[in-house]
Amino acid sequence: MNIALWIIQALLALAFLLAGGMKLAMPIDTLLANGMTVVEHMPAALVRFIGLSEVAGAVGLILPAALRIKPKLTPIAAGALAFVMVLAAITHLALGEAFGAPLMLGSLAAFVAWGRSTKQTIAPRELVGARA
Repeated sequence: MNIALWIIQALLALAFLLAGGMKLAMPIDTLLANGMTVVEHMPAALVRFIGLSEVAGAVGLILPAALRIKPKLTPIAAGALAFVMVLAAITHLALGEAFGAPLMLGSLAAFVAWGRSTKQTIAPRELVGARA
């Protein structure tokens, strides 16, 4: 289970890092030209905020657990990404667009949130010189 969670976390982090990075770095017209038609229906500031949220979530999926510093942030990040994907699916559905990808990514993120908060938690590392 631990290995499966790490693999899913890595794949999700890659997906959200790429998608979020595109929303942060590319001009809105370029996003539209690349088929991200949903950005046509929202303000540019919202597109950038969503991109920032996805990048932050990608970092949160990996770093806290890998470094064992505040590892409880990993299931929180996964849960937040699952919520963002529910909102994305609703938005795509309302616009008559395909919504399978956000549902799949959201389901995987929800699985990571569940797995890392119940089945395969990661203990924080003990800091040198920390007092009990």
